[in-house]
Amino acid sequence: MTRFVAMTAIAAVMGSAAFAGNISEPVVEPAPAPAPVPVANDGGDWTGFYLGGQIGQLDVDATNGASGDDAAYGIHAGYNYDFGRFVLGGELDYDTTDVDLGGGATVDSVARAKVKAGYDFGNVLAYVTGGVAEADSSLGSETGEFYGVGLAYQVTDQWQIGGEVLEHEFDDFGNSGVGADATSVSLRASFKF
Repeated sequence: MTRFVAMTAIAAVMGSAAFAGNISEPVVEPAPAPAPVPVANDGGDWTGFYLGGQIGQLDVDATNGASGDDAAYGIHAGYNYDFGRFVLGGELDYDTTDVDLGGGATVDSVARAKVKAGYDFGNVLAYVTGGVAEADSSLGSETGEFYGVGLAYQVTDQWQIGGEVLEHEFDDFGNSGVGADATSVSLRASFKF
């Protein structure tokens, strides 16, 4: 009888094991993927055309010892492209002024063609700039170079305010033998399209 009980127990264990599983592997459903978390973009969007005006001060030191300064105001237009954190752009600007250098010599205007490269801090853009400038004076006009720094702040998606400091070098006004170094400081406001 013990042999019968033992055989019955073995048959029961083996039979229940045969019915417990399946021949194929169970299908495991993958866990749902978490929803993507938007990555915060701290950078502002500086890409686009812009148009604006500036007002400031132009200080001129001529190579013949004459110097003078006066208010300067004008317009600017340009285009920036925002690569993420790096911003590259170009701009044309024109300032009118009336810097009296003494002896009847004056500086009347400065026009510039700029290249700008900057870092996008979000609503703030810090940049360096340089290019070609042409100054008109009572002695004639002279083409020179300039370089400088600027800072712009996005008040809204379209409106920007900022400032620039530029250093200019001119060699010879109207073949007079007189050159000049000039510094301009300006406050700017621009509308981005």
